[in-house]
Amino acid sequence: MSLDELNNLLRGKTAPESLKVLIGRFGGNVIFTTSFGLEDQVITHMIFENNLPAQVGTLDTGRLFPETYKVFNETLKKYSKPITLFFPDHAAVEKMVTEKGPYSFYSSRENRIECCRLRKILPLNRALEGKDCWITGIRADQSDNRHGMNTLEYDDERKLFKFHPLFSWTFEEVRNYVRDHNIPYNSLHDKGFVSIGCEPCTRVVSEGEDFRAGRWWWETGGKKECGLHVAQGSELRAQGGR
Repeated sequence: MSLDELNNLLRGKTAPESLKVLIGRFGGNVIFTTSFGLEDQVITHMIFENNLPAQVGTLDTGRLFPETYKVFNETLKKYSKPITLFFPDHAAVEKMVTEKGPYSFYSSRENRIECCRLRKILPLNRALEGKDCWITGIRADQSDNRHGMNTLEYDDERKLFKFHPLFSWTFEEVRNYVRDHNIPYNSLHDKGFVSIGCEPCTRVVSEGEDFRAGRWWWETGGKKECGLHVAQGSELRAQGGR
């Protein structure tokens, strides 16, 4: 099925309706990757509450906040549904930390990209292997880079569709949905953390700062991305065919 055909199927549908249509279309050969942020908790709720046959997975980098593990556990208790864990290759991480130390990512952008690649990109590649569609919690107003994406895309590099069911939602809409449906959420959100990643690489975002300002804050210039949602070496074709 083409990108245009899928877009026609989803046109005018709500996020839960779109998830049901898309997951059904791919026969359940779909994965949603969660980092347990507010957006991801909304999508997890939609999948689990509607018993949709999509795999829910998460990347455990080994550097997450204790609060993230807590909401992970609370989510398991609430829904009684499995969340598949993907760890980085221990030998590669051991080698990097032995050679460069536990905080090498503060030294250079190259070191930070290396750490993200080993702890996040390579485990993600395993998670996506053989899948037809990847669901994410991306919203348009999270960053300039993400604003340029589309609700449904085709990733030429990974050879799968990417669907962002909350793409047009505001942060306020996400928070209200979590509250109204009594969804477990990361308590760090109540302390000024907006986008939550690894503990050494995430800080509180001050009022007026960009949504992604709290990630890799010591870096100047460049996109505030780890590479999970940036096509590398190929063009990401979106619904306009660009």
